[in-house]
Amino acid sequence: MSADVPRSDAAKRGLRLILWAPLVLFLIFLAMFASGLIRPGSRDIPSRMVGKPLPGFALPEGAPGHPPLADAAFRQGQPRLLNVFASWCVPCAAEAPQLLQLARAGVPIDAIAIRDRPQDVAGFLAKWGDPYAAIGSDVDSSVQIAMGSAGVPESFVIDGKGIIRHQHIGAIEPEDVPAILAAVRNAR
Repeated sequence: MSADVPRSDAAKRGLRLILWAPLVLFLIFLAMFASGLIRPGSRDIPSRMVGKPLPGFALPEGAPGHPPLADAAFRQGQPRLLNVFASWCVPCAAEAPQLLQLARAGVPIDAIAIRDRPQDVAGFLAKWGDPYAAIGSDVDSSVQIAMGSAGVPESFVIDGKGIIRHQHIGAIEPEDVPAILAAVRNAR
């Protein structure tokens, strides 16, 4: 009889392990998934438009006092930064100090205002600063989509021949400024 007692204890322990195994496996899976969200392998999203010409466009004035914007402005021999933004975009306001810093560093910056009204863009510029030489109004997002942009804000370094050389997805953070300055220098 003493030999049967250890077997039943072992059987009970084995049964407990089998019952807990799905929970343990689920927790391991959850931990792996969470670590991928917290520290993804790469935040870079390669664009199919980098290395290709800026699509043809001619946009009307996007804000009072700013000239309209056309693709021909990007074939004048000097690299430029093209910022896609909107007055209703919170991250666009967050990147405003970095755009002003880039403009002070001598980077010519133009913009495309997405699904916006000129008076709202003017209010945004009055509040957050105005680094833009020209602003085009893309009310239906057709130019934005043609450029391969999926949201706001996004910025593109365009070389002096109208070729997209760099795409920055999301708000420009302070730590992104050196890389964008380098991309502008490399686009010369």
